[in-house]
Amino acid sequence: MKIPLVSKNEKLSLVKQCELLSIPRSCFYYTPRGRSELDLVIMRLIDEIYLENPTMGSRRMSKEITKTHKIKVGRLKIRRLMREMCISAIYPKKNLSKKNPEHKIYPYLLRNLSIDRVNHVWSTDITYLRLEDGFVYLTAVIDWYSRKVLSWKLSNTMEVEFCKSVVKEAIEKYGAPEIFNTDQGSQYTSEEFTDLLKNNNIKISMDGKGRALDNIFVERLWRTVKQEEVYLRDYRGIKDARKSLKKYFEYYNTKRRHQSLDDEYPEDVYYGRIQSKMAS
Repeated sequence: MKIPLVSKNEKLSLVKQCELLSIPRSCFYYTPRGRSELDLVIMRLIDEIYLENPTMGSRRMSKEITKTHKIKVGRLKIRRLMREMCISAIYPKKNLSKKNPEHKIYPYLLRNLSIDRVNHVWSTDITYLRLEDGFVYLTAVIDWYSRKVLSWKLSNTMEVEFCKSVVKEAIEKYGAPEIFNTDQGSQYTSEEFTDLLKNNNIKISMDGKGRALDNIFVERLWRTVKQEEVYLRDYRGIKDARKSLKKYFEYYNTKRRHQSLDDEYPEDVYYGRIQSKMAS
């Protein structure tokens, strides 16, 4: 993709140039990765294997792909691809998320907390999403009490603005939650992101180090989306993915019954038509 009207040499900032030209910043910052077909195959296998067994780290993942799928791939390459895909094994360990040591880490506020109302706790995360000839990132905001997906977005990059925009959209539509939970990734610990929460009087909660299960409802959402939607499609590109996911999330919120909600719909629970019984 070429964006010829945007220049790094102009006096105006890149952000301002993109705003004036109505060009999404992600379009400018995106550089085609030139991924080989083999890399894309390996990334698809990582995604599918991780979905079945999220405790599998780079060493076991490397052995599984090499022995089961007959693709010889080293642990270091698997580790690099897993990081790029926002994937890390779920067990107490050194956190593989890219943290910035200068950013403040906030405590986890949800342990033993009784979540008994909508907009009590929201959370967000990012996941890898495969395309026919590449991949993009999907992020979403979910209300813990009702399981309703409040907003979602796709992007070619994981920059802070991508993460902020999905939260801004949710707040504009539904007001602010009392608590917002994230992992300790640098996008979420940045002042730019945490200031958005503070300015809306939202308490900040962050997963414990190496504890992806602290954000369990988003992890479950990714599993459901991939099993029921992504793996059944071959998105031709980001536009195709966006169109199909829009239909899926509408279905997820309004027509998919959730066992954890006594087989009710998230939309009904969120708007008080049905009372939820929080389930872990």
